Amino acid sequence: MYYTYVLLCKSDKLDEDLYIGFTSDLRERVKMHKAKKVKTTSKFDEVTLVYYEACLNKQDAQKRELQLKTGFGRGFLKRRLENYFAELV
Repeated sequence: MYYTYVLLCKSDKLDEDLYIGFTSDLRERVKMHKAKKVKTTSKFDEVTLVYYEACLNKQDAQKRELQLKTGFGRGFLKRRLENYFAELV
């Protein structure tokens, strides 16, 4: 399996951000993000897995990652996670 995933990244010093990626080992990849072993997310104090999708094909997962990184994809995520984000406020 291959996973496209979304992390909510928070920090006292930086604006909240969504990180979108793909991996074949979701649990290990999230552990790496939380251990600050991924340069892109290491500057954030808190990293939380908020969404993922599973694919049987690596190219399909990569394609979905690219789709979610577009403006339309980020809009989809905000609508899809609307209730989750409302609980955070």
